[in-house]
Amino acid sequence: MEPAHGNLFGYIEDLQELTIIERPVRRSLKTPEEIERLTVDEELNDIERAVYLLSSGQDIQGTSVVANLPVLMRLNPAETLRRVLPKIREVLHVAGVEMQLTAAVSFLTILQEESVSIHTYSHSFLHIILQNVEHRDSGVSNAWLETLLAVIETLPKETIRHEILNPLVSKAQLSQTLQSRLVSCKILGKLANKFEAHIIKREILPLVKSLCQDVEYEVRSCMCRQLEHIAQGIGTELTKNVVLPELVELARDEGSSVRLAAFETLVNLLEMFDADDRSQTVLPLVKSFCEKSFKADESILVSLSFHLGKLCNGLYGIFTPEQHLRFLEFYKKLCTLGLQQENGHNDNQIQFQTLEQEKKYISVRKNCAYNFPAMIVFVDPKNFHLELYSTFFCLCHDPEVPVRYTMAVGFYEVAKILNSGVYAIHKELVTLLQDESLEVLDALIGHLPEILELMATGGENSGSESKLLTVPDLIPALTTAEQRAATSLKWRTHEKLLQKYACLPHIISSDQIYYRFLHRMLTIIMTNNVLPVQKAAARTLCVYLRYNRKQEQRHEVIQKLIEQLGQGKSYWNRLRFLDTCEFIMELFSKSFFCKYFFLPVLELTHDPVANVRMKLCYLLPKVKSTLKVPTDKHLLQQLELCIRKLLCQEKDKDVLTIVKRTVLELDRMEISVDAEQLEKEKQQNEGRSANISDKMFKKKRRDSKTSSALAKNIPLSVSGSSTPSTSKEGKKSKLVRSQSFSTQALHPKYGNIDKCPNKSSATGYSSSISGVGKGSILQFSDDSFRTRSTSNIGNAAFPSSSPLATSSRNSVNSVDQKNNGNKDSQSRKMSLKNRKSNP
Repeated sequence: MEPAHGNLFGYIEDLQELTIIERPVRRSLKTPEEIERLTVDEELNDIERAVYLLSSGQDIQGTSVVANLPVLMRLNPAETLRRVLPKIREVLHVAGVEMQLTAAVSFLTILQEESVSIHTYSHSFLHIILQNVEHRDSGVSNAWLETLLAVIETLPKETIRHEILNPLVSKAQLSQTLQSRLVSCKILGKLANKFEAHIIKREILPLVKSLCQDVEYEVRSCMCRQLEHIAQGIGTELTKNVVLPELVELARDEGSSVRLAAFETLVNLLEMFDADDRSQTVLPLVKSFCEKSFKADESILVSLSFHLGKLCNGLYGIFTPEQHLRFLEFYKKLCTLGLQQENGHNDNQIQFQTLEQEKKYISVRKNCAYNFPAMIVFVDPKNFHLELYSTFFCLCHDPEVPVRYTMAVGFYEVAKILNSGVYAIHKELVTLLQDESLEVLDALIGHLPEILELMATGGENSGSESKLLTVPDLIPALTTAEQRAATSLKWRTHEKLLQKYACLPHIISSDQIYYRFLHRMLTIIMTNNVLPVQKAAARTLCVYLRYNRKQEQRHEVIQKLIEQLGQGKSYWNRLRFLDTCEFIMELFSKSFFCKYFFLPVLELTHDPVANVRMKLCYLLPKVKSTLKVPTDKHLLQQLELCIRKLLCQEKDKDVLTIVKRTVLELDRMEISVDAEQLEKEKQQNEGRSANISDKMFKKKRRDSKTSSALAKNIPLSVSGSSTPSTSKEGKKSKLVRSQSFSTQALHPKYGNIDKCPNKSSATGYSSSISGVGKGSILQFSDDSFRTRSTSNIGNAAFPSSSPLATSSRNSVNSVDQKNNGNKDSQSRKMSLKNRKSNP
């Protein structure tokens, strides 16, 4: 029971703490009187409301109006300038820090949006900015100064001269406040690019010299950092005669921050000095900085290590061999600063280092890693292995992550500079790939494809012979890096690494990829829980498949994709199958996709999960774009059939909506034509039509001979008197001729009833032919019948509008038999009559 009582008392104490926490919240609620004071009449427009809140509202309401000032300027600039801006000027005199900062940002926004002309802006806003730029709060002053410097960029010269430069003469005097003189330094640096050199020499340089000799070290340091901008405005000659002497004097200043500013300004202006100035003035100063940095002036050590690469290359032409070696040794010493040596002592013999010193030394080594590519250029890449390889090894194995991270970032630059000697650093590449920090790995893989390509080719000018076969540790390092990224929580690093691994087909053999990487990608697709990682693995797998030339391995991978993804039990795998198919359409030919993946994709129209069918619908336009007619005509029919099924059978409303939208998009698409296949089919059709025309021409000749023979015989039989028997014989001869033409017109090849599109036409055609014996065709003349039969000679059946519909073969044969019997009997009678009439 005692533990229960203890827990109960614990709960009570927790509840009491909660009530204590809630009490200030209740006190912070507004009273009805306060709510009444914060309430504004809703009928006021924006300008009236802003004026009311600035006049009688609370500070938070006034700050809100100031923040909304750019919007008011866009909507109604004239009224805002006339009524709102004067109120803001009044309020800013007594405003707090928050409103001041908000006003500085709003004024800058109005300038950038160009809501008013620059003339109007300078007339309305510039005086307010100048009044507040010397605010007692440094944060507020810097905010207004930033706005003022942006305004100076846009103002005309005359406005700058009268409104800014002329008052600056008095503001820069020693009698003014420290903040005023600091502001004057930054304004002078900005004005140097706005006027001609002679104006700067006459009106600005005297102020610059005065501020460089100010009694406060903050002013001297601030003015020293502006000398770079002033030098760019006055040119090389004045820089040599005016700026350089000031820099030399400031480099010997008693304040460390002033010396640091002078050193950095010297490095940045190095290109403006000639060889004499560099050798006689700059180099002695730099040597003095280097000597004092380890002894009395460690404050400059971090900056010196950061600028050392630029400094060494800038002074390269004036170094003697001894000076060259001295600076190189100085750099090597900085690279190991703060590290314990084998003898247990520190470089500078300091046994007990404070935490602040350790941070400083880490920053120095990090800066040395940043400058390493420049130092390779300084010693010449040919001398890298002799002069700098040991330093490179130490920096890549540095115990601090920031140093190794910087080396990983610059590894590609080092590889490019070494070019044909890049193979010398392959061990360090393996080391960084296996680094325990994922930050280092993430920095390295940014340019991993380019690094591996340089490693494989041995540099840009070394041919295409691969050298990675002699780096046995590379492939295990790559697989280890991927596995470490996969087990971490940094999925973006894993995604990035998988994307970069798509370069491996250009680096290592297809078998190595197949056995060490390809199946791993498939496993990631099926087991990883992060969608971007799965997609990255799917695309890289498709790239591996694209460059794999072994058909057995290709077919195996394709089969696994279809069976394990496309036909997988998990709907998530089937969704990833569609993603993979999208990458295949991007990377492979259209025929490849149609051959292996078109039908498996269409099978997902029957998927039981609506999300799968929905994703398929989104993919169908891309699927259709892979088709070519007439080659893929059967696949197009399958696609149309699947769409009809979706339209008819889909029950999910969302999927059905997307199906309808997809159908409209598919209707607008044009299918590409396979010109080669189309030409082949065209040639085949032309050959077939030529054969048909030859046969029809021969048939026509036979028909014409038959008709001419009949024409010769008929006049002999009908000459003489017009007796009843003669008229009967004439009718019979016409019937025989009609029946013979109808029989000729219905050639067995074209009169086949099985080819009729519908049964009704065939039945009608049969009934029309059966009526021939009853005299239904006797009304047609020979010429009209011949013309109609000839015009339809190339068709399988006569048109339905013709009196002669299509007939069955049986009816034609029966008519032929009757005609043949009548023809024999008539010929016998005709011969007997001729004998009697011609004794």
